[in-house]
Amino acid sequence: MHTEDMWRATEARDASLAGAFIIGVKTTGIYCRPGCPSRIPKRENVDFYPSPEAARLAGFRACKRCDPDATTPSDPHVQTARRVCALIEAALDDGLEGTPGLSALGAATGVSPHHLQKSFKRVMGVSPQAYADALRLARLKDRLKAGEDVTGAVYEAGYGASSRVYERAPGELGMTPATYAKGGAGAEMAFTVQPSALGLLMVAATGRGISFIALGDDGTALEAELRAEFPEAAIRRDDAVLGAWTDAVVAHLAGHMPHLDLPLDVRATAFQRRVWEELMRIPAGETRTYSEIAERLGLARGQRAVGRACATNPVSIAIPCHRAIRVDGGLGGYRWGLQRKRKLLDDEKARAA
Repeated sequence: MHTEDMWRATEARDASLAGAFIIGVKTTGIYCRPGCPSRIPKRENVDFYPSPEAARLAGFRACKRCDPDATTPSDPHVQTARRVCALIEAALDDGLEGTPGLSALGAATGVSPHHLQKSFKRVMGVSPQAYADALRLARLKDRLKAGEDVTGAVYEAGYGASSRVYERAPGELGMTPATYAKGGAGAEMAFTVQPSALGLLMVAATGRGISFIALGDDGTALEAELRAEFPEAAIRRDDAVLGAWTDAVVAHLAGHMPHLDLPLDVRATAFQRRVWEELMRIPAGETRTYSEIAERLGLARGQRAVGRACATNPVSIAIPCHRAIRVDGGLGGYRWGLQRKRKLLDDEKARAA
């Protein structure tokens, strides 16, 4: 189904399509099935997904009113992908760190390993292994947020050794598991706000790298967004310590530094990370549509999921989400305002000419 057909079915509360797609509501973080009795959201606040698992991978949680997890998908490829997800989830429930490989998953589903990999990636946007990694990490986060001790949370999430978690923690959690469990308590972050060619520029970083880049007109509002992300972190303003990194971003925005190469310390799901890597491959002065990016990731009709990954990018400019546009040439969205997105694109095009 095309997205507009799915939206019309959503508006009509067409329960006959309950197995055809899943509705993700960005303002509530909830996913539903067609026909859900909940209030119909605004069009701009809706993303569509082929399965509950794909919606959860994007960060949504199930609606308690319509129980979307109980739906049976009508697409056989989605059915197979859901069976693979269930096999991976069962392995993690059994406490296995090494989740089933492609051969085992193919034997269990009656699909060749090569076809299974391709089909699963088309439905879910990531490989079975990446899905297993993302699921394991999500379970760890949930247990840490619930107050479970770090050691117990690590092993219950499916990690065979705590050392594996600490190896991956900087890239996936942005901090150690113990610090993440405390909402950033103990993490030290510095930030600065400086004028730039696009208004006020905020840069925030840990000792590992930049965690947040923002543009706006109000420094107080930008600081509030940073503190909401890490409510328990030790956040301080330090213009001096971030001077070199901030100067690099300011110079980049002014056109004096074409290639911005800075250390980053960001948290991301497996899918977000794939989208962001694809964005960083787009040359300055060029754009790609959300659909083109989705196709390169092997995700059919995944443009809205790509758009969501762009919208949740915490280090805009460093990860150039402004280079993603709509298929009709429209700018789409941009967290820091469409006027800034247009100026970024115009300036890059002019410098590349």
